[in-house]
Parts: sequence; C-alpha cells; structure tokens
Amino acid sequence: MLLMGGDRVEEAVAHAARVLRAAAGRDWGVAAGGLDWSCLQTAEHIAGDLVAYAGQLTGRATGAYVPFDITLDEGTDPEGAIRVIEATGGILASVVRTTPPGVRAYHPYPHGSADAAGFAAMGVAEVLLHTYDIARALGVDAEPPEELCAAVLGHLFPHVSPAGGPLWRVLLWATGRGDLPGRAPLTRWRWHNSLALPAGPVSLCEVSPAAAADLAAGGTGGLTWIEGGPFPGTRGAAGRVAKAYADGTHRPEWGLYALVRAEDGLAVGGMGFHGPPDEEGCLEVGYDLAEAARGHGHATAALRALSEWALSRPGVTSLLALVDPENTASQGVLTRAGYARLADRDATWAYGMRRA
Repeated sequence: MLLMGGDRVEEAVAHAARVLRAAAGRDWGVAAGGLDWSCLQTAEHIAGDLVAYAGQLTGRATGAYVPFDITLDEGTDPEGAIRVIEATGGILASVVRTTPPGVRAYHPYPHGSADAAGFAAMGVAEVLLHTYDIARALGVDAEPPEELCAAVLGHLFPHVSPAGGPLWRVLLWATGRGDLPGRAPLTRWRWHNSLALPAGPVSLCEVSPAAAADLAAGGTGGLTWIEGGPFPGTRGAAGRVAKAYADGTHRPEWGLYALVRAEDGLAVGGMGFHGPPDEEGCLEVGYDLAEAARGHGHATAALRALSEWALSRPGVTSLLALVDPENTASQGVLTRAGYARLADRDATWAYGMRRA
C-alpha cells in the first residue's frame, strides 16, 4: 500500500530521529552535505517545512505561503533539534488526517496547489532528503525503508521511472543527490503535485501512480467513493497508469482523473486519457461513472472541462472517444460535451473534438 497520509509522515520522522540520534554527539556546526546550511540549520529547516505545510492546510492558503516560520531557540543542541522535528512532524501528521477531502492549499509546483496527500508527500520528502544531507556530513547511514521511498516517488515523481536501481538511489538521483547507471545527473529538478480541474458539480483530481496502484489492487486510491464505486473501468484505467509508471512511460497529466463531487467530497467516477498525445497531437479519452451518480450531468460537465483544458495544452490538436453502438448514454455525454460523430472504427463509433 503506497498511499500517502499521516502515518507516512510519522514513519519518516521516526526514521529521521533514529538516524540523527545516532550522530547527536557529533559536530552539528559543520555544513550539511551539498548545502550551505550547517547540520543544525538543516534540522531547523526540516521542522520549518513540516509546520509550514501544516499551516498551508489549516490556513486554507490560496495564493501564497502563510507568512510565518519557526526558529530553534538560541543554544538548542542536536537532541533538542530532533525533538522539534518530532513535534512538528506530529503536527503535520495530525493536520493531514483531519483535513477534509477536496481541500487544497497553495504550493507553487507545478499547478499552484496541493491536497493533503500532496503536503504529506512533500513533508516526507523533505524529512528523508535533508536527514540524508545531515547524515552524509556526520558520517552515519540514512537509507530509509524501500516502501517509504516508493510512496514518495509514486506521489511526487510520476515523471521518473522507478526502474534502474534501489528506490532510495532513484529518489536521490531524482533530487540531484546521486547518480544512476544510464541516467544523466540532474542539476535542476521539481516534484509534481497532482492537478485539480474544477468542473461545476465535480472536480477532476489527477490520480498519482501510487494511488493508481492502490485502485488497481482493489483499494480506494485514498478517495471516499460513492456506493457502487469505483466502476471496473476506473480500476482498469488505474492499472494502465500503474503499469506505464513501472515501465517508465507514464506522463503526468495524461493519465487518470477521479471525478470528486463538490457537495460532499465523494468520488463518483473516473475520466482521463489513454496516454500522452500521439505524433499527430491526438488524445484518446475514456470515462465511467458509478451508477448511483448517473443522470445528474456530472460526466458531461467533467468531459467538457477536461477537453477544454487538454485542447489548450501545447501540442494537442484533437480528442478522440470510441463508444459501443449500444451505449447511448455515453454517446449523449459526448454530444452534450461538444464532440462530433466521426467515421466508425471497426465495430465502435468514434467521436472527436478539434482545437478551435
């Protein structure tokens, strides 16, 4: 299970505390590995990130960071700094657990906001990576559990293939801290927070590879589903996302989105693309909706919003949907969303939309 939440934050903080206490008697005034900060300043930065991410969620920040920070008291020793990391990690874990579904708060990368799982994942990443920076300078081992690395990669680095080495080494490479055979070193990097697109009565929430793997295995993907959901088509699409990620061919934004109802935060269906645009700039779309949510215009509103967004992206020229002739309900969704009937494709009917 690679889902990201408060338990993951606590696991990362417990790992950091074990690693850092093994070096608590050493000189924390030296520069942390690869950074201009001392080891003590880096520990302060970890704690600052944890409480800042909690503040973004509790403050419901929309356009900027909440303007506050924390500092260690003058004279704080390494053991005191470790206790501050544990305390601020507990704050973030608690906030993540109690943040209502659908709440997003400001973070610049890459779409201007993140949900609670995203802030949890960023907090875990900050803890693991900066613990490594301190440990490297102080000469202690900092390798975290493999599953924790897998969860971070699957949430924040969907553009990075997990193949090619132990996942801890992949995470270090993805953040400019190490080498991997066959991959050029990185001097610039960014993580990816999932995209959310408003669509009237629903929002389209991008499903990360980690959440997709959970859905494909029969889980919830970290979502609360309406009765009867998710439908088999959503689980199948999630399996394709998880496989593409494992194969190194997944591209963020061009996968699966969950349809989350605005009024109550329930996930009611899935919608998305069968992969990135082809050589001609065409994207194939697909969708399904739990039976209990049908007949309210959710699929039409979501498809219209997703299609408009996709056609505004560079390199996208057209959209394609293939439907069984008997599926009149899906045909109605397509026509109401602005798709036009095209020539048939074997035994299926084709609908399309082009850039204006």
